[in-house]
Amino acid sequence: MLMDILIVLAVALEAYLLGSIDTGILVSRLVYHDDVRNHGSGAAGMTNMLRTFGKKAAAMTAAGDVLKGILAVCIGRWLFTFLSGEVFSQYLGVYLAGILAVVGHLKPLYFGFKGGKGVLVAGGAILAVQPVLFPCLFVIFLACLIPTGMVSLGSIVMAVCYPFLTLGYGLLTGLPAGDLAVTTIGAAIMAAMVFYMHRSNLQRIREGKEYRFGRKGQDKK
Repeated sequence: MLMDILIVLAVALEAYLLGSIDTGILVSRLVYHDDVRNHGSGAAGMTNMLRTFGKKAAAMTAAGDVLKGILAVCIGRWLFTFLSGEVFSQYLGVYLAGILAVVGHLKPLYFGFKGGKGVLVAGGAILAVQPVLFPCLFVIFLACLIPTGMVSLGSIVMAVCYPFLTLGYGLLTGLPAGDLAVTTIGAAIMAAMVFYMHRSNLQRIREGKEYRFGRKGQDKK
């Protein structure tokens, strides 16, 4: 039992430390000799990298953020193969890793606990945990982004839909009750974190001041 607890703690630690490697901050400092958090929205995510440094910077940031979400989940899944019994659901390992990777991105240990908003990290984690749901979530994201140009709105709606899609898929595939509870609660926690980190974006959307992708001449608030 002690070994199982240590494995759970190891999963949480590796995911948080991986999540704390903030791609946007590293790219802005190493490539552009600046800190993206000093510009635009103050976040270290893809959108702020795009509006501050351009498409190349945004692409590097997106790739790094998605990759660390995938890696955290894959390592968590591997570590859970060493569990001695069936006390913990196997899904606990992947969702714990996904959640802590997002936490690391939001509050990076190496960068003064000020990072990005975690959407791409969560996307990478979802891709590793439940790849079957990723295309549906991506379509939802695009359905919000294309008509409005607001990445934040797409991210928020996608996050809200994720727990419901997870629950529906679990019921459809006949997932055992314990695993269904873990996956649904895990998805809800990830969604809640993404939603919470976008509260300032929601305020700007209500005020009509939110950044719209592809619209030139906007005031960078």
